[in-house]
Amino acid sequence: MFKMKTHSGSKKRFKVTGKGKVKHKKSGQRHLLAGDSGNQNRKSRKAVIVSDSDMKVMKKFMPYSF
Repeated sequence: MFKMKTHSGSKKRFKVTGKGKVKHKKSGQRHLLAGDSGNQNRKSRKAVIVSDSDMKVMKKFMPYSF
């Protein structure tokens, strides 16, 4: 049986935590930040956990991470 390949973009953008959850950085932090409120900018700095409904897709993209 052949080995499944990990999606190259996924391994750069997502990290698996110790408990098996997937975290990623929020979008919208590169440029055009002057229009957003400071509150919005501060909140988007933190990493967030991928929702349960998207975990099925993540397991397909990164088969050996879980």
